[in-house]
Amino acid sequence: MTEPVTQDASQGGIETLPGSWAPPGARPIELVFRTIGERTSELALELALKHVKPNRAHVMRDVKPWAVAVQRMLQIDHQCSHVVYVDADCLILEDMRPFLDTNEMPHVDCYVRDRFRGRVHCGVHITRIDLIRTMRVFPEPIDNVKYVLSPEGYLRGRACAKLGFKKRLKNVHILHDHFQHYTDIFVKYARRELRSRRQPRFRDDLDAWMSTWDQSGDCTVAHRAVEHAVSAVLPGASSTEVAQYLHSLPRVAEREVRRLGLSQRGQLTLDEVEDAIGRDPVNLGPTLRDFKVFGIGLSRTGTLSLTEALQVIGFDAQHYPTDRATLDTLVRGDARFPLLQHYSGITDITVAPYYADLDRAWPGSKFVLTVRDEESWLRSCRDHWERAPAYRVGEDENEESRVYMEIKRFLRAAVYASQEFDEERLRRVYRHHVQGVTRYFEGRPRDLLVLDIAAGEGYERLAPFLGMPQPPQPFPHRGNSLTRGGSRLRPTAGTPGSLPRSGSP
Repeated sequence: MTEPVTQDASQGGIETLPGSWAPPGARPIELVFRTIGERTSELALELALKHVKPNRAHVMRDVKPWAVAVQRMLQIDHQCSHVVYVDADCLILEDMRPFLDTNEMPHVDCYVRDRFRGRVHCGVHITRIDLIRTMRVFPEPIDNVKYVLSPEGYLRGRACAKLGFKKRLKNVHILHDHFQHYTDIFVKYARRELRSRRQPRFRDDLDAWMSTWDQSGDCTVAHRAVEHAVSAVLPGASSTEVAQYLHSLPRVAEREVRRLGLSQRGQLTLDEVEDAIGRDPVNLGPTLRDFKVFGIGLSRTGTLSLTEALQVIGFDAQHYPTDRATLDTLVRGDARFPLLQHYSGITDITVAPYYADLDRAWPGSKFVLTVRDEESWLRSCRDHWERAPAYRVGEDENEESRVYMEIKRFLRAAVYASQEFDEERLRRVYRHHVQGVTRYFEGRPRDLLVLDIAAGEGYERLAPFLGMPQPPQPFPHRGNSLTRGGSRLRPTAGTPGSLPRSGSP
């Protein structure tokens, strides 16, 4: 057997494992597995090799701090189309190869079942090789707290912005942050508290989930970690102060875990994981769904907020996909979107005109019509069309940009019959669309939900409609103008937005 090739042996290292796990003829995919000694490390690597089936696997052990680890990781000489980055706190319990063999998207994050925060996207990232190469060119920023807390996310975000790429999300049966050492939990949740300061909604989400935590040792440690970070790092701390605190966390964690009277747990086994899933299949088992979900509201009615909410509940619907296969489907006009082989739905005007076709093609599907006060919707559309015209300079920089602009022009023409903003035309389109949808689904309250996100409606209506539990965190409001004007906007009386709600719980 060939000996592993070891790189960067000082301060931890990266080894390339001998052999290949890929099936014959499969697309070249590589795995980068990152571990700093988590309790789940050995089992997580075994499961990653089994379910990613990489052509090559690289294991990064004990490279610290994380910014150094990211820089070393980016220098690996890959010979593949995509790299799957897997953290050792992730237990992949589903075969990912069918998706990996067809995925063309440059950046896909996987939704996981997190021990402390429900369904979140973290820990497993699928990154195309051209995006990785672009990440390499950015110098490390000086005095940047965001980079200190999340160097990988910072660089990937800058690379996506430079190339015009969008992040996509995929639901996979992955357990994240379950069965961990108490000290690792402490370190992670002290860091999580610092990251939650970046946006108010991040803090709101963390507070909401903390209110649901039980009295177990895991949650007790996480609580203590959050409290410690709050007291130890003041708001507005410099990047140097944050970095120094992060460097001290392993020692602090050992001390605080001892004070709590907790001892580290032994090696994790697959039997222990399977036993836990058997005792709690709802929260730990795979998400079982036998229907698709389509968001058929027009753009600027909260479709992005709806998409994120669906993903949090457990449906990896895709918002306004802009890949070549989607464009080909739009041109054919048959609503047979290939991405529905691997995703549980689509939202926005990509599918808004096709609700009848999708209803026939996917019997039993659920449809969500997002509505909004007409005047606020028109203002938002005007702002959006001015910021994002149908023609722009430099749109032929790469394939993604070209396809994106082709789809934008196609859909604006198909849905609004115009490439320019025309208030009266859009008003007629809005009314015609809402009336047509509600008329089509009349008498079918289990199939259609009319949802006014801008007016404050959210999980309390969406989750029961889909037969799913309501998550504790606030409903995502992703549009920057959904609540503009000081108060939640409701449909004007007598407009289509004020039609009776179908699908009410």
